[in-house]
Amino acid sequence: MTPVLLRPDLAAVAAAVPEGARVLDIGCGDGQLLAWLRDTKGVVGRGIELDASDVAAAVGRGLAVVQGDADTDLADYPDAAFDVVILSNTLQAMQRPADVLAQLVRIGRSAIVSFPNFGHWRVRLGLALSGRMPVTRSLPVSWHETPNIHFCTIADFEALVVEMGLTVERRAGLHSGRQVAAWPNLLADTGVFVLRR
Repeated sequence: MTPVLLRPDLAAVAAAVPEGARVLDIGCGDGQLLAWLRDTKGVVGRGIELDASDVAAAVGRGLAVVQGDADTDLADYPDAAFDVVILSNTLQAMQRPADVLAQLVRIGRSAIVSFPNFGHWRVRLGLALSGRMPVTRSLPVSWHETPNIHFCTIADFEALVVEMGLTVERRAGLHSGRQVAAWPNLLADTGVFVLRR
């Protein structure tokens, strides 16, 4: 069976996952990334998802996914239980992002975090010119429909990582799925980081 193609941000996350790793995907949605990792990299994957219909879809893919809330349920996992913990496009929807990051690097030997960059030039320009929260390709819904509650830029995230004393093993700024070589805080619409304690 040929695996489905992944969204560019998920492909960047998947590229950082080693073959055969034990993976926990937090906010795994319908399990597309976990299924891809299982089918192409032989990972042993688990997932946590808040939305019941997404949990059902992931379980329908044959994945071990439970309904849970990353803001409250991660404390139940033991230290270093996974090789890799993934939080893809979910950090900005967390009540306490710093607490969640601390749990990620406790539960996993490394953590892969991706998030939309609210410092991207189109977001800045849209806000400056219209005076309203912009709707872009990477932020496709209006402010009142978005699950995002903590807007951050790549620079904000990097400052938090330093403040928490975490190590960045790898970082990438992406724009339309391609890596940005310079000024990622301005030119990238997505940040992808591999972290460890």
